[in-house]
Amino acid sequence: MPVNIRIRFGRAIRRIREAQEINQEEAAERCGLHRTYYSGIERGVRNVSLVNIEKVSKGLKTSLPDLFSRL
Repeated sequence: MPVNIRIRFGRAIRRIREAQEINQEEAAERCGLHRTYYSGIERGVRNVSLVNIEKVSKGLKTSLPDLFSRL
């Protein structure tokens, strides 16, 4: 069975964050999101809106096409 899109998205942003050597709290701050909400995104338990996907992309300084190509 294929892995859920929320889990794949969470794994993708985790890899980006870890490559930047920042913790979840710093990533959440850069994205303008609450740290527990950001954590939920990485764990794949949040169904993220397009608005928040854009915030994550900008906060992690990654283009939307690059972000989705990592799924």
